[in-house]
Amino acid sequence: MAEVKTKFINDPQHITPELLEGYVLAYPNQVKLGGENIVVRANPKSEDKVAIVTLGGSGHEPALSGFVGEGMLDCSVVGDIFAAPGAQRVFQALQLMKREAGILLVVLNHSGDVMSANMACQLAARVGIKVKQILTHDDISAGIGADDKDRRGLAGCVPLFKILGAASEEGKSLDELVEIGERYTKHCATLAVAMRSCTHPQNGETISDLPEGIMEIGMGQHGEGGGGQKPLVSADDTAAEMVDLLCQQLKPKAGDKALLIINGVGATTHMELNIVFRKAYKELEARGIQVACSRIQEILTVQEQAGFQMIMALLDDDHIAYLNKMSNAPYWTTIG
Repeated sequence: MAEVKTKFINDPQHITPELLEGYVLAYPNQVKLGGENIVVRANPKSEDKVAIVTLGGSGHEPALSGFVGEGMLDCSVVGDIFAAPGAQRVFQALQLMKREAGILLVVLNHSGDVMSANMACQLAARVGIKVKQILTHDDISAGIGADDKDRRGLAGCVPLFKILGAASEEGKSLDELVEIGERYTKHCATLAVAMRSCTHPQNGETISDLPEGIMEIGMGQHGEGGGGQKPLVSADDTAAEMVDLLCQQLKPKAGDKALLIINGVGATTHMELNIVFRKAYKELEARGIQVACSRIQEILTVQEQAGFQMIMALLDDDHIAYLNKMSNAPYWTTIG
């Protein structure tokens, strides 16, 4: 394997366990390791409340383990760089979280994640573990109105962790949490734009190539294509185009309340993200849409990819209340 000299790493094969070890050492009051590549809350919640679990590859930090904590996730199962964890590891986490109240497994719509989750749930059913799944599919790059199964999961999963975690802390049942979560996913849409792809930290290879001065609206979580390449335009023009596409998908009405998040994916400065948010906010305001919850933050990155994801969701009042509840997850702290 080629030696990588562009990142502060040690053995490329040890990246995932080393980054997780560093993470839990930094936040010992919030998280700890519950097993190999399994991150859990340092102070577990009562077992009469539903556990919220997710899974996904490393390389997207702080996602997904950065959102383990009180009021959010109870457990994150981590795969290798850009790869789903195996079904056995997910099953191990489900065994760890087993409780009478049940487990809600949040799965991003990527083939490896879905396969591992389905196999783990089959294993769990055989030993009497109560678990249900919610599949996130917020990426609209497959086309306006595309079938859910064709839409990838992007950073829209992170507000869902917050909503479900808060509702679980309140004592909502497994079935109630599924209803709350599916109501959110039905009205959540995300669009990504990139003007430089990332490299794989284990081998230094570029995931995809974008010529200088070109951007791609619709690029996927790992640098996959999915939109169209065009000349790079201003922040305002980019934001306006993306808001328009998101609104075409969600069909908001004047008076609706919305979530708006600009998620930096690794190499775009917060200066740029603020400027993009400014225009997106004004575009929604002009449509009579109230931005009820908002963030400008790196919540799910793609190494040094340059660009951002724009997340929009139409919110019900209970979603807004849950998003404002207290959380001590290291990368989504909220003062209730």
